[in-house]
Amino acid sequence: MIVVMKSDATAAEIAAVISKAEQMGASTHPIYGADHTVIALVGDMTRVERSVFDAMAGVLKTVRIQEPYKLAGRTSHPHQTVIDVGGVKIGGQDVVVMAGPCSVESREQILEVAHMVKEAGATVLRGGAFKPRTSPYSFQGLGEKGLQYLAEAREQTGLPIITEVMREEQVQMVAEYADILQIGARNMQNYGLLQAVGKVQKPVMLKRGISGEIKELLMCAEYILSNGNYNVMLCERGIRTYETATRNTFDLNAIPVLHRASHLPVVADPSHGTGDWELIPDMSKAAVAAGADALIVEVHQNPDNALSDGDQSLKPERFAQLMADLRRVAAAVDRSIATLPTERETSVNGRVAALA
Repeated sequence: MIVVMKSDATAAEIAAVISKAEQMGASTHPIYGADHTVIALVGDMTRVERSVFDAMAGVLKTVRIQEPYKLAGRTSHPHQTVIDVGGVKIGGQDVVVMAGPCSVESREQILEVAHMVKEAGATVLRGGAFKPRTSPYSFQGLGEKGLQYLAEAREQTGLPIITEVMREEQVQMVAEYADILQIGARNMQNYGLLQAVGKVQKPVMLKRGISGEIKELLMCAEYILSNGNYNVMLCERGIRTYETATRNTFDLNAIPVLHRASHLPVVADPSHGTGDWELIPDMSKAAVAAGADALIVEVHQNPDNALSDGDQSLKPERFAQLMADLRRVAAAVDRSIATLPTERETSVNGRVAALA
């Protein structure tokens, strides 16, 4: 259920509704909009009496939420969520491009590619420090050393960083370095991990599982939201079907469907969606045309010798061409490609550094 407050409701009236709901055993999630404050009530609703709130001062109306994803759905949050990552806004008018290698392989490699993708126009640097691999004998990432290299790349370029966290016990450490925490497809339904990232105030990108339904993706986002972290974005990265011509089947339908169902920003991952670098430009442009709020693209300066996912990594010069093409596509659908703020403040290991 949601309680919609009047536009002139006072802070005391809002607090009274929250207090009453919690007395009845509900968990409250206030959403402060430009016109109205909406208070979402979730949890055990058996003792919650709707008529009580209808009669309270400052209440405009109460509404039952029909969909099971109470906080991710548009009923409780009709306005689009925009996530601010160091001045880079994801979910707004501008399309954000995240780019970088699948894995951080060395300090030199990540620093070089970070400067390359920034020069081409990317506004977020991606790179994996911990890599979940199908084979236990494949490269598993550099761990915390990789996180340190990513932080150094951010310090040099000003690019916020996104990197994957794989286990609950890693959350605090990864959150010290990363600007965005990524939950990979294999961990979409790792509920303990979802609850753990829900307790830290860092933006989270939740990837759709390889066989995950859209409803399941939204319910997994609900785990994060219900734990107090409202900065969640949803990522379509391809699903497993009978088709074997590509690594996965890139579900472009999911982009507008997710926008219709949820207020959360939608990210498209054409690299994992196709598994083929030659298909990435076309699918990236299609994703922008379909309404994606961001893209996450794998870029490597030497894909033939990459330690992971070389087949789906663009060379820097191809990425630069893609960025030029994306600007034209974005303009055609009345959007633009995001640019990096000229100056921002970011935290590196707890130290605030001014980056130009």
